[in-house]
Amino acid sequence: MPSCRFPFVSLLVSGCVLFSAAPSAMAAPDALSFDGARTALPPLAPAEGQHGMVVSAHHLASEVGAKILAEGGNAVDAAVAVGYALAVVYPAAGNIGGGGFMTLRTPDGHAYFVDFREHAPLAASAGMYQDAHGNVIPKLSTLGWKAVAIPGTVAGLDMVLKRWGKLPRATVMAPAIALARDGFVLEPGDVQLLHTSTQAFAQDRYARTIFLRPDGSAFQAGDRLVQENLARSLEAVAKDGPDAFYHGPIAREIVRASTEGGGILQANDFTAYTPRVLAPITCTYRGFHIDTAPPPSGGGVAVCEILNILSGYNLHDEGLYSAAAARQEIEAMRHAYSDRRDLGDPAFVRNPIAHLTDPGYAASVRAAIPASGAVSSDSLAPGAPQPEKHETTHYSIMDRSGYAVAVTYTLNGWFGAKVMGGTTGIFLNDEMDDFSSKPGAPNMFGIVGSVANAIAPGKTPLSSMSPTILSRDGKPVMVIGSPGGSRIPTITLAAILGVVDYGLDIQQAVDLPRIHEQWQPSQIEAEPGSLSTVVQTSLTEQGYQIIPHEPWGAAEGVLAGGPALGRTGTAAFYGGFDRRHSGGAAVGE
Repeated sequence: MPSCRFPFVSLLVSGCVLFSAAPSAMAAPDALSFDGARTALPPLAPAEGQHGMVVSAHHLASEVGAKILAEGGNAVDAAVAVGYALAVVYPAAGNIGGGGFMTLRTPDGHAYFVDFREHAPLAASAGMYQDAHGNVIPKLSTLGWKAVAIPGTVAGLDMVLKRWGKLPRATVMAPAIALARDGFVLEPGDVQLLHTSTQAFAQDRYARTIFLRPDGSAFQAGDRLVQENLARSLEAVAKDGPDAFYHGPIAREIVRASTEGGGILQANDFTAYTPRVLAPITCTYRGFHIDTAPPPSGGGVAVCEILNILSGYNLHDEGLYSAAAARQEIEAMRHAYSDRRDLGDPAFVRNPIAHLTDPGYAASVRAAIPASGAVSSDSLAPGAPQPEKHETTHYSIMDRSGYAVAVTYTLNGWFGAKVMGGTTGIFLNDEMDDFSSKPGAPNMFGIVGSVANAIAPGKTPLSSMSPTILSRDGKPVMVIGSPGGSRIPTITLAAILGVVDYGLDIQQAVDLPRIHEQWQPSQIEAEPGSLSTVVQTSLTEQGYQIIPHEPWGAAEGVLAGGPALGRTGTAAFYGGFDRRHSGGAAVGE
């Protein structure tokens, strides 16, 4: 058996790849076992699909997407169906009371970015979360009705369905309606998420009748969760489309509940909402074309800048999480996160995208990184990663017709602002917290807020969400994304590097332990098993501070053509789901 250049890998995987730098010349993986594997995850082969693949954080939603593909729908139809299904079976983050981003690639090779992120209410103001002395009022932007931004999911999903889908709205929404009306049996992973907000359910008179038992106690595994109010709202949307949500009874009930709860939502906020289609950010890496999220996401900029910097190193020869490769990743992360300083909603801010994603600029950054020793974060210009919460969800879909869809959407925190829109059965987001409550001041994580991301009426807050598609020779190859707040770009990066540079299959790449650095704070966060003791010692001696951190994120990925690059499989599509959180699944059709 040939030797492998992955001496410090901490994931128990079944094989590695020895290949040349040219992606098209990759050899098939050889069997390999790693000594001293440092993760509890057992090996798992990627899921297979001949006609399509759906990967999401909940197996019921993945099954809904696969069912839609089997019924003749394309990946866009499946994406809409999964989005609505997650609102039912993954209510902590799946939503129609929030918003998100979609990166979409069509069979003719065109790529689009759909922004259906939430907008600030028309009554919002820059200082709305500050007291008379200019101090930020704790929790005002995260809990209760004043934290709620105008939801965009219904408008966004309906727009993409009309433009690129094949099936009627009623057909793709029917599975979600049935799950809400008839209920589903809660599994341990479902209950774990529900238990994060038991107290909040008890305090909301609309939520407690649905999300607690009749005696007021928390649901347990084996109980059935029935959401009749949500079913009625979904039925109204299936019948009348976005009009039901933004112009009809759903909007009226949400505004009424907001007024009752001291919020600032108005009917005009809903009627004024429209999603938008933007050009994705694009870059290339090792011969792959990448389409990812532009502002109002700072995530895609970070992904491309990091990859541009790393393109000048031979990560494969250096070895997965070797001291050299890890250090190069860390410094690329540091510079990219610093460079996010002036990003914001493109309707309000001029974003220096061309400069930040220019390979020439990446080369100048790479040249300035010393051969050893940690770069001081204080030596870089002030950056502005945002206080985005980790509790988001992502799903990835590919189909045999050539569509590829990556969707990341969110309520922000688990169950958003912890308020339900009256009798609609819909949890509302706390997305206003993603704005800078006080530009220039650090948040609870030491992250500095940006003037570019200050609150303004109708504005979209900056996000890190990075739904990403890799393609080669005009065809989609990989779909990837994750929740994780400010860590989203580095989670996405880890999966891309695992597949492209290190020859891991898609499940192994998703399982791969992660590292993260975001300029400020300057410490390196490391998942268990990511860096060996030898590597940590080497980095520490060079001035790096490494902080162990519990596993984060929930990447969901699809790979076309084989389980790993250069490895031909018996199926057309392969899926890997993130096992850091129970309940997800990759389901092929």
